[in-house]
Amino acid sequence: MTAHEIDYQIFGEEMQYVEIELDPQEGVIAEAGTFMMMEDGIRMETIFGDGSKNDSSLLNKVFGAGKRLLTGESMFMTVFYNDIVGKKKVSFASPYPGKIIPIDLTKNGGRFICQKDAFLCAAKGVSIGIEFSKKLGRGLFGGEGFIMQKLEGDGMAFVHAGGTTFKKELHPGEKLKVDTGCIIGFDHTVNYDIEFVGGIKNTIFGGEGVFFATLSGPGTVYIQSLPFSRLSKRVLASAPQMGGKDKGEGSILGGLGDLLDGDNRF
Repeated sequence: MTAHEIDYQIFGEEMQYVEIELDPQEGVIAEAGTFMMMEDGIRMETIFGDGSKNDSSLLNKVFGAGKRLLTGESMFMTVFYNDIVGKKKVSFASPYPGKIIPIDLTKNGGRFICQKDAFLCAAKGVSIGIEFSKKLGRGLFGGEGFIMQKLEGDGMAFVHAGGTTFKKELHPGEKLKVDTGCIIGFDHTVNYDIEFVGGIKNTIFGGEGVFFATLSGPGTVYIQSLPFSRLSKRVLASAPQMGGKDKGEGSILGGLGDLLDGDNRF
């Protein structure tokens, strides 16, 4: 076992957080900005790269940090260690409404592929790298681009998703068509590609994009109902200060109704 063996518990329904229980000398690595709280006795350390065995040399650390920049993440990560006798707990929260999904890498062949911003935290020793698309079409039109995150090792990892999550075990040859932004992640045995929607009306007026993502088994796939990109676009479109159209609150009085109910922002 190269990764630390951690215990965990997930709390909440739509605004979840995960509580990690650390034995003495155990550690957990987390994405910047996900820390929620920790008990006294836990030491926090900011590191270059992911701190896995693959990052043992300076060159590997620089290379690992550079790979993280390609996924849009920080070069640095934070490790939380339990340096005292007795069990201690540290918690991490999802950055937006949705679910936290535990991934046992020992049951996923030691590797799991996920969207670029899905990683939350993992047992110390898990490697957080990048997965390049080998197909030009998938890279240009697949929603997540050429690069996705790759989690490798034999420990627990946690990813977060927006809205409600759907898990499906795909049989060999079984195919699932998905909106490109709704993919959370999948086993490394799953084949990920794109497929043209087809039909002029569907392409121009369908409003669902020009391409589907196709996931072919065997393997497990995780799908989210509300990608953060979709949520943020709706919020921006409804924000008057950002040039969007004020949707109002259903009152037939419109802006006058806002004045009457105390919403007097100008």
